[in-house]
Amino acid sequence: MTSPPDTVTPVVIPESSEDSNRQLVVFGKDLGAIPCFRNSFLYGLSGGFGAGIMHFAFSSRVRNATRFGFWSYIGITSVYWVYCRYDYSVTKFKYSKMQHGLQQFAAYEGTEKDPSRKDM
Repeated sequence: MTSPPDTVTPVVIPESSEDSNRQLVVFGKDLGAIPCFRNSFLYGLSGGFGAGIMHFAFSSRVRNATRFGFWSYIGITSVYWVYCRYDYSVTKFKYSKMQHGLQQFAAYEGTEKDPSRKDM
């Protein structure tokens, strides 16, 4: 008979185990890294659920309320996605223009083309 080995391999637990569990990967893309995905999904989900519940409360028809809630979810998610992506694109464009202006200012600082220079 052989005796068990004297060395024991330790189990390594990463410090940030919460962050590694929170990734949702579909087709090789982390959905949490897509701008506006989380907010669009959550607003659509809660809005569709609320609309379905309210429709059921007023009509008492389960099938119609389910359809209304589903299509409300689709509509709210789509509209908010378009709005959020447009706002994201505008903001990103403004930041890139600002970054270019700051780079130009840093390049011209101390030269005759310096816009803050006031000696005439």
